[in-house]
Amino acid sequence: MSDETASDEVLFDRDPKYIPRVAAVHDMCGYGKCSLTAAIPILSAAGCDVCPVPTALFSAHTRYAVYTFHDTTEILDGYLDAWSKENVELDGVYSGFLGSAEQVAIIKRLYREYPKALRLVDPVMGDAGKTYPTYTPELCEAMGTLVDGADVLMPNLTEASILTGREYPGQDLDDAQVGDMLDALLALGAKHVVLKGIDRGDGMIRNYVASAATGAAGKQELAHGKLPFMTHGTGDAFASALCGAVMAGRPLAESARIAGEFVRHAMESTQYQPHHDERGVSFELNLGELTNLVRR
Repeated sequence: MSDETASDEVLFDRDPKYIPRVAAVHDMCGYGKCSLTAAIPILSAAGCDVCPVPTALFSAHTRYAVYTFHDTTEILDGYLDAWSKENVELDGVYSGFLGSAEQVAIIKRLYREYPKALRLVDPVMGDAGKTYPTYTPELCEAMGTLVDGADVLMPNLTEASILTGREYPGQDLDDAQVGDMLDALLALGAKHVVLKGIDRGDGMIRNYVASAATGAAGKQELAHGKLPFMTHGTGDAFASALCGAVMAGRPLAESARIAGEFVRHAMESTQYQPHHDERGVSFELNLGELTNLVRR
């Protein structure tokens, strides 16, 4: 591991008096802690003006046995037309769960219309080796086209496997396997990759940060203590906190460390909440950690 790595790069040079605007292109769940119900409060706590672009409406997230799902694709072009007429300005485009393959074109439209905005891609497709119930092969393939040019790509191991066309390896990857996966993702055109969720059974969860400038040889490892339970929505909370820290002007690897600790602390709070194994991570009591990044 090199002493100087491009993952120390500051991707957004923030004026302390300025509130950056970030389009959050995710679904909205009425119940359950994920997607926009994570992105809006977490990015707001980090001092961002969050501009939601709802890709789908769910009554609850897909871990519940019963939920309704409404695809919003047909309204999104008109939605962005209205933004264009009002001269909305954006500093970042943060994308996550999509409702259909056609919505990838909506994200690419945002890239064209806001060419200076950071492209922050959480390629939400699945977890634990399985895709989410509403995801088709066509949607997964379309999601892969967002990798090329992404300023930050934030996959878990399931999503990294889908993007690179590999069999899911499980979570216990050794250093060489991690490096190989990072290089494969960077070869698809991402400028920086944050690979999430390596678990070697030693009580730690590891995330890795690498850049196209140095490849996997310059990767940074960030290890966090693992709690004895899992809960839904930690990936969305992590990605949102990472984006918030990046938009607060912190270097990428530091942003990943901040996000990992934020999620760990939020999970400590979560264990005391009813039905947390279904509802998901409760981060409300920990939002001050992100507000402190921009407190003047």
